[in-house]
Amino acid sequence: MRGVVRAGKALTLDGRIAAPSVTRQSMARMTGSPPPGPDKGHVEGMFNQPYAIPNYRVTGHLADLAVPIGVWRSVGNSFNGFFMESFVDEMAIAAGRDPLAFRLELAAAEHGPSAGVLRTVAEMSGWDSPRAPGTGLGVAMTHSFRTPTTVVIEVAERNGAIALTRAWMACDVGTALDPAIIEAQMVGGLVYGLSAAMMEEISFAGGVVEQGNFTDYDALRQHQMPEVAVRILETSGHIGGVGEPGTPPAAPALANAIFDMTGQRIRDLPLNKHLRFVG
Repeated sequence: MRGVVRAGKALTLDGRIAAPSVTRQSMARMTGSPPPGPDKGHVEGMFNQPYAIPNYRVTGHLADLAVPIGVWRSVGNSFNGFFMESFVDEMAIAAGRDPLAFRLELAAAEHGPSAGVLRTVAEMSGWDSPRAPGTGLGVAMTHSFRTPTTVVIEVAERNGAIALTRAWMACDVGTALDPAIIEAQMVGGLVYGLSAAMMEEISFAGGVVEQGNFTDYDALRQHQMPEVAVRILETSGHIGGVGEPGTPPAAPALANAIFDMTGQRIRDLPLNKHLRFVG
């Protein structure tokens, strides 16, 4: 990731992605042959984000490894969302701007619903209000499956460890057919993304995966779960997805909140390699 900011404005974003292709591996297993042509899923969550940056380029480079991979919740948006929204945060700090205001200015010039979910979480979280000592707020916004979704996470310091205290989510689904299901899916996507960000790692030894069950591949527990509020908007002109868009903003919002509180910028996951989390 490379970027240029000048006079508080984002002028250039240049992203280069090197990773195996989930689409090609999955389709080859199902049909016997990989699909032809460019792999859009390889760069989703980065090449198509609604930010009005004048010089915006994302390139994908397929780098196959001898590891079988498959579809994970939100697919390419998952890891690309983490890198994209972490880097946008870094650009905001380099520009001397508030991270949410920086995003809102870029989104407002590109896509109204994306700007709307940013404004909504700003109001929900009291983003511009004074913050208690020893706390931090982080924001991330990802447009995936035709649904812009923004997450703000609050963290607090507790005896040298990190606690997730509160989270706010806003999504614009166009038409909310069942608001209760939408809220449940958004919270579920958040938990899925936070679990991966905080503690879930797959490692190999002797050509074999070391993690076999939840004893060594843990997930977020109830006592670690932040209090979550969800708001559903319906300004978009089409019905968007709800099962996956809650996952991509989770990890970067948490990492950005940790930076806000500690000044430590973490660029690799899981976060428990660097920090200790408590309930």
